[in-house]
Amino acid sequence: MTPEVPREIVRPIVLAAGLGKRMRSTQPKVLHPVAGRPMIRHVLRTLAALGLPRPVVVVGHGAEAVEAAVGEDGRCVLQPEPRGTGDAVRAALEQAAADLAEARAALVLYGDMPLLRAETLERLIAAHAESGGLVMLTGHPADPTGYGRVLRDAAGQVTGVVEEADATPAERAVREVNAGVYVVDLALLREAVTALRPQNAQGEYYLTDMVGWAVRRGVRPRAVVAENPEELLGVNSRRELARVEAAFRARLLDRLMDAGVTVIDPAHTYVHVDVTVGPDTVLHPGTSLEGTTRVGSGCVIGPQARLVDAEIGDRVTVVASTITRASVGEGSRVGPYAHLRPGTRVGRYVEIGNYAEMKNATVGDYTKVHHHSYLGDATVGQRVNIGAGTVTCNLRDRSGQKWPTVIEDEAFIGSDTMLVAPVRVGRGASTGAGSVVTRDVPAGALAVGVPARVIRRGAEAPR
Repeated sequence: MTPEVPREIVRPIVLAAGLGKRMRSTQPKVLHPVAGRPMIRHVLRTLAALGLPRPVVVVGHGAEAVEAAVGEDGRCVLQPEPRGTGDAVRAALEQAAADLAEARAALVLYGDMPLLRAETLERLIAAHAESGGLVMLTGHPADPTGYGRVLRDAAGQVTGVVEEADATPAERAVREVNAGVYVVDLALLREAVTALRPQNAQGEYYLTDMVGWAVRRGVRPRAVVAENPEELLGVNSRRELARVEAAFRARLLDRLMDAGVTVIDPAHTYVHVDVTVGPDTVLHPGTSLEGTTRVGSGCVIGPQARLVDAEIGDRVTVVASTITRASVGEGSRVGPYAHLRPGTRVGRYVEIGNYAEMKNATVGDYTKVHHHSYLGDATVGQRVNIGAGTVTCNLRDRSGQKWPTVIEDEAFIGSDTMLVAPVRVGRGASTGAGSVVTRDVPAGALAVGVPARVIRRGAEAPR
């Protein structure tokens, strides 16, 4: 029995240099997002959850972009030419020799496996701690097409891995597949990659050949079978990306439902990994919660609502509307067909009607913003009525300078009012329907006409 290998000296090596030819994309494969996060970031987050040392990440195609996505969470090394997974590991061992100096074992995995769970890697590391040598992750997917097959002898001992392109018909009939995830003694790994030869259909250095090579040296590889075959899913095409996205989304929605969120139709509800939703909220079909969106308790979202980096308070209703980098306070209602753009802050118990649009606007509590209105660069007080068709005309010169509009508490803005910024409507003031307001309206006053004139001063205005 090999002595237990301490966690801190198992060093991850993440293979993220693949071209992803079948993706037909100018973007590196591992940067394609799953549930709102690049695939490589999911893998790095899983490794961080294990408490392992900072991984060595092998990059190739689009190296600069991948390095930027990895940031300080990994030590990137370059595989100059795409010569296979074995060559990628060799690049890691050579270029990150100093980083690996204290390591005794390596955890080798791919950067395009976002479904791989920390618990599964824990089992793999624990198995290596018991037996040492080479431990590999395998599985039994319903369709093994595309995977390397695991070969075993009559006693059930692993004897090698054969890639599908090189397999015989009998070998292709094998249902157990190789995930390409290993925990291996570092000394053994160093020796193995120097022994690999590109004697295969692709003319590449396959890391999978390490398994048969180890057997020939007297090492008995140990296989750990994944409990859920979906964890083995990697991404080499847009179709596989869609399958992984669906599987990841199903996990996220299961967690939300277990936490007290009602999801009417999970197949048509889309949630990113950094989204949070409070209990007793209902998500209707067609809802998409993206980025770092936060939704409170007791809300009704959708159908057909899209929230991106939004902050939604408790008991808010959002119907068939888009909210992007904006906030909505407790008890408010938005939509249908409203659009809250970045910088908008909606208070409590506000009503925002059909086709209303806001950009960089602040709306106070209990205000009503009726349909077909536009509020841009505006500050609106409490208990204000914004009539249908109201527009803040905030663009004032060719430089793109935006000018502010201020509407104070309890003002009444008549339908189709044009507020030509910069302009202020005082507390309790009113504008007549169809007015074009180019000057400030005093508190309590009534302004009407084109351009609007004050026809009743505040002293005469009813309170």
